[in-house]
Amino acid sequence: MEKHLKVSAIKDGTVIDHIPTKALFKVIKILKLEDCSQMVTFGNNLDSRAMGTKAIIKIANRFFADEEVNKIALVAPHAKLNIIRDYAVIEKKVVETPKEIRGIVHCFNPKCITNAENITTSFEVLSDKPITMKCFYCEKITSENEMIFF
Repeated sequence: MEKHLKVSAIKDGTVIDHIPTKALFKVIKILKLEDCSQMVTFGNNLDSRAMGTKAIIKIANRFFADEEVNKIALVAPHAKLNIIRDYAVIEKKVVETPKEIRGIVHCFNPKCITNAENITTSFEVLSDKPITMKCFYCEKITSENEMIFF
């Protein structure tokens, strides 16, 4: 007989599923979940037919704004958000990388005007596998491993 551990269901909140295992702690960091006062449950290296292994995060009583979803998309493109109300999934969303990213990530170029003056950063997303973005102002290419979030 195979045994499974079950994580308690959340009444209201968000489940982020199908996170690549290597991106779990990045998602936790960019969403500042270490400071969250609500119940946060996460699992890593879970079996997944589609991905081999995956990670999952459950956050009680928290729903994400578009800007936060865009942050998730930069480190875990194609993750799935399940919105929970009264213990039922009322909405499912696949996280998609937007074509443009504004005010979320610093420009990697130290000489970029956005690093010297109070100007909102803006990037064109060139690719989502791996994430590659071009700064609107200095045209410097920023890759996934060079991203620094505000």
